[in-house]
Amino acid sequence: MKSKKASTKPKVVVIGGGTGTFVVLSGLKNYPVDLTAIVTMMDSGGSTGRLRDQLGVLPPGDLRQALVALSSSDKIWRDLFAYRFDAGDLNGHNFGNIFLSALEKITGSINTGLNLAEQILDTRGSVIPVTLDKSHLCVRLKNGNIIEGETFIDEVHVKRVPIENCFLKPQALPNPTALKAIEQADFIIFGPGDLYTSIIPNFLVTGIAATIKLSKAKKIFVSNLMTKFGQTDHYKISTHLAEIHKYLGANVVDLVMVNSAKPNKQLVDWYKKSGDVSMVTDDLPKNSKKVIRGDFLSETKYEQSLADRLKRSLIRHDSEKLAKALVDIFFK
Repeated sequence: MKSKKASTKPKVVVIGGGTGTFVVLSGLKNYPVDLTAIVTMMDSGGSTGRLRDQLGVLPPGDLRQALVALSSSDKIWRDLFAYRFDAGDLNGHNFGNIFLSALEKITGSINTGLNLAEQILDTRGSVIPVTLDKSHLCVRLKNGNIIEGETFIDEVHVKRVPIENCFLKPQALPNPTALKAIEQADFIIFGPGDLYTSIIPNFLVTGIAATIKLSKAKKIFVSNLMTKFGQTDHYKISTHLAEIHKYLGANVVDLVMVNSAKPNKQLVDWYKKSGDVSMVTDDLPKNSKKVIRGDFLSETKYEQSLADRLKRSLIRHDSEKLAKALVDIFFK
């Protein structure tokens, strides 16, 4: 039987994937909250994509990042799950991805594998795949062209026609555990993270968007810091919100967290050289009670592994600053 103290913890569900979800979970795990991560299962790039294609497993990359973020185990275990090989046949592969794929193959179930990984990493929260079906993310561009596969949507090197809408192929059924977590949540957090490849894919799974909309939880959107080349070019915060509401329903988001601090000029210049990327413009009403502004910016420069074949964000939220602001909302 749970103690009264445990039962009064706010139930917080973070929906997304990738680096943004990692940042939110890393901070919130240090506070007295009942924490659950619902993670996209549409990744098809990098180490994850290779394992998915070669072994027929569900994509482990976003699950692995969430597990490491929630881990309170010895540093060596966290480092091991984050370790990326830089030579030989395993060049570019992440150990944690291989480990989770092996667990799925041995146990016959990604759910069983995740439970074992949570024990090994001593996680302060649960990690739940949004679906257990094998499905691919697709987008239809405004010129009618369709792009299939998350990696082809995410890795853009030339100017591209804007995205009109997203869908899954084939359509995926929801993980019942994910639906239950959403139904029981007191707070649901979206973002930060790539809008079309980390956040929206979760809403496309049958029943997820409807369950979020019906949930009595307070829905919080953490706005991205930078636009994404080939996906959210010139998007403002209101544009991000409009896209989220297109899939969830009008005015579902209750609060928006907006960073007001300015990043290091050298990093901004790096983004400009690497493509048509800029800070996301804050065009929300200045005195709105639905907008919380503050310094949520990390002062640490992210150093990417040379073995990592994917392009990563260098300007990121600070997990501690963001968590403190979110916790103030939870216990207000």
